[in-house]
Amino acid sequence: MKNFFYIVIVVLLISCNSVRVNYDYDKVTDFTNYSTYNYFSDIESGLSELDEKRLVKALDSSLQVKGFLLAEEPDFFINILSSEYRTAPSNNVGIGIGGGGRNVGGGVSVGIPVGSSGWQREIRFDFVDSQKDALFWQAVSESGYRDNASPSVREERLNAIVTKVLAKFPPQ
Repeated sequence: MKNFFYIVIVVLLISCNSVRVNYDYDKVTDFTNYSTYNYFSDIESGLSELDEKRLVKALDSSLQVKGFLLAEEPDFFINILSSEYRTAPSNNVGIGIGGGGRNVGGGVSVGIPVGSSGWQREIRFDFVDSQKDALFWQAVSESGYRDNASPSVREERLNAIVTKVLAKFPPQ
């Protein structure tokens, strides 16, 4: 019984901090044509300058592990956009009153939000062909966000986002 309790707690903690990613890409694109990349010079990511540096560093190391090279005249450019938003509390307590008799019934129910809302961060990664100036691959990540997190936690979180985002790039 103790083990079951610990497993439930771990699953709840993991599910609260998960990174969700949605992918989209142009099906007619030949991804073997891409071997070099760079970032748009006028990137306005919406991240703090330090978080943007952390994210670019994570992207660089992950893309280089996949065999892509940073170049002055790349095959594709990367654009990064982010936004933060507050989520509504997802836990509710229901209180109800009901009654009935002789085939007549009635009731009243009220849902009361429990807990606080949390912050979420959405980061969109756009990969744009440098010759055609056309978007060919996109990933949108959503994850929990704490503004007061330490630098090491922020770096770890951004590394997890990049790992999950690039897991399906290039598409098979």
